[in-house]
Amino acid sequence: MRSNSQGHFLFLGTGASMGIPVIGCKCSVCQSQSPCNRRLRPSALVTLNNTKLLIDCGPDFRAQALLHNIDDIDALLVTHTHHDHIAGIDELRVYFMKHKNPLPCLLSAESARDLKKRFSYIFDNIVADKLIAKIALTILEKDRGEYVFQNIKIKYLTYEQGGMPVTGFRFGNLAYISDISKYPQEIFEDLKGTEILIVSALRESKSQMHFSVDEAVEFSQKVGASQTWLTHIAHELDHEATNARLPSNVRMAYDGLELIFSGELNASNK
Repeated sequence: MRSNSQGHFLFLGTGASMGIPVIGCKCSVCQSQSPCNRRLRPSALVTLNNTKLLIDCGPDFRAQALLHNIDDIDALLVTHTHHDHIAGIDELRVYFMKHKNPLPCLLSAESARDLKKRFSYIFDNIVADKLIAKIALTILEKDRGEYVFQNIKIKYLTYEQGGMPVTGFRFGNLAYISDISKYPQEIFEDLKGTEILIVSALRESKSQMHFSVDEAVEFSQKVGASQTWLTHIAHELDHEATNARLPSNVRMAYDGLELIFSGELNASNK
């Protein structure tokens, strides 16, 4: 059986790979006093039916967890294995120490292989140190489909960033599509009916690794979402100035922003 439930999506970080302020940079955005222009590395927390799913765990996760009082999480979802999305995985050991069980993690086969290379000691059965983060991998074998993870129905889809496959996740009427540059046309089938779209937009100019602002707006129009939030934002974009030129249903996200969405629960995998 499936049932709808109100969920909460919290932006833990909306910045690009260097965060904002960028070390040593004196630009107007990096020097800005606006909290909307201070951006940690990309990550989010999805809460549905009291289950907390962390999306990516970058180098700023410790600060994010302390700031938002994330005393516990139930599982981790990994979009891909670039440094700004996984460098904080060691910080997850506090949850392993608390529960004495490996933290469930949902990710693609490509991401799993890379994660095992970068954090081999986490997956080494010989290492029995209770202070090391331990993760239990659930691998998505297909490029797109549905999976019930932690009793939450998740639709997943694959696109590309600079030759690396990236996994996007959809929870009911909300979709999280970060670090996208190339995509198959089937993506619009997977996103049909999405009402809240979160998509990365690095800067105004084109990039081989990310959508520009205009490309993100065009993508959102094709999806047909009633509201779109831009994330993974570089220091070239000022929050207020960019919002002023965007369509009314497209806004800049910011660290600490929380969205309400409608998700689906299910008690069996599919």
